[in-house]
Amino acid sequence: MRTRPLKVALLGCGVVGSEVTRIMTTHADDLTQRIGAPVELVGIAVRRPDRVREGVPQELITTDATALVKRGDIDVVIEVIGGIEPARTLITTAFEHGASVVSANKALLAQDGAALHAAAEQHGVDLYYEAAVAGAIPLVRPLRESLAGDRVNRVLGIVNGTTNFILDKMDSSGAGYSEALDEATALGYAEADPTADVEGFDAAAKAAILAGIAFHTRVRLDDVHREGMTEVTAADFASAKQMGCTIKLLAICERAADGRSVSARVHPAMIPLTHPLASVREAYNAVFIEADAAGQLMFYGPGAGGAPTASAVLGDLVAVCRNKVAEATGPGESAYTRLPVSTMGEVVTRYHISLDVADKPGVLAQVATVFAEHGVSIDTVRQQGKDGEASLVVVTHRAPDAALSATVEALRRLDTVRDVASIMRVEGE
Repeated sequence: MRTRPLKVALLGCGVVGSEVTRIMTTHADDLTQRIGAPVELVGIAVRRPDRVREGVPQELITTDATALVKRGDIDVVIEVIGGIEPARTLITTAFEHGASVVSANKALLAQDGAALHAAAEQHGVDLYYEAAVAGAIPLVRPLRESLAGDRVNRVLGIVNGTTNFILDKMDSSGAGYSEALDEATALGYAEADPTADVEGFDAAAKAAILAGIAFHTRVRLDDVHREGMTEVTAADFASAKQMGCTIKLLAICERAADGRSVSARVHPAMIPLTHPLASVREAYNAVFIEADAAGQLMFYGPGAGGAPTASAVLGDLVAVCRNKVAEATGPGESAYTRLPVSTMGEVVTRYHISLDVADKPGVLAQVATVFAEHGVSIDTVRQQGKDGEASLVVVTHRAPDAALSATVEALRRLDTVRDVASIMRVEGE
């Protein structure tokens, strides 16, 4: 066994960083045996050095992150500060000084993953980021290693615990969005500003990372179609239940049927109660993978929190340190397919459309004509009428999203359609 310790620098010491420090300290002997060499935490860069951090050695604290990663004797840098800058500069500086990097930074990887991989390869070091997607759930490494010999066709997942908690409460209790959000905030699942979660930005970054790995092509955050879930209502859930469905905010990464392109999108969708993702409750995450040889696989567990995320970070740390001991590097970026990323309009999906219409003869025929004119086939129609007004719920067959969207716009222009009350995609069938 190698006796010289592998030196580790930690950038950030919030909830996740503190937990990483605790695990490295309490499980030092186990980590040594698993890696084949001792691991020593030699510095922790923070912005607020006076903040009390229980269990974190004060002598390791520094505010000079740049000097820490430039030391030259650092073997691995763990980055858990998040955001684009200064994280990007610190990571590339670490590469330049011979350090491998373990990151939990989904936003940076979704935006600049290709450049970071190229920099790591140039300097002969590793870039690992299991913690960037779905917390403790082993997902990145199975996709880029365990399924490397297979062809992945679809990744369908719940990758944000906050939104799943809110939607689950709306489903189980009949609460409205605001009420469910208030409960999520009170329990600590939602931030004071929940925009990144409820508007789908967090899930979109994760979708970009997953699509890139699954399909061996480069997918940036800007390539991901994103819709939030703030407009989902109790009425939507009631309609979903009538269809035997529930509603989830899904990250969906797909290979086109002809294999010539891929797509990545995040939006609320109805999924059948028979689908495994429908039973994912509260703040849990789950990702459903469909591959040629392996078939259907599901990964499930806590997707956030200090301890779960730290678990993923430490898993990467062990892998990277083993590579250092072996004087090797692990798998880097695999983007050989160079597949184009389809726009949302090209994606084939289904719509659930709820219309408020005049309750008089001929309305249904008018609506059906609009669908036919845009080449969209209707699967089911449900109509209820009272006192001169009616609600009409239409579920379509699969069609390009652009055709479905154009159909909705044409429906809005009908004199007999008073309101398009709700539009929701249907997935997972």
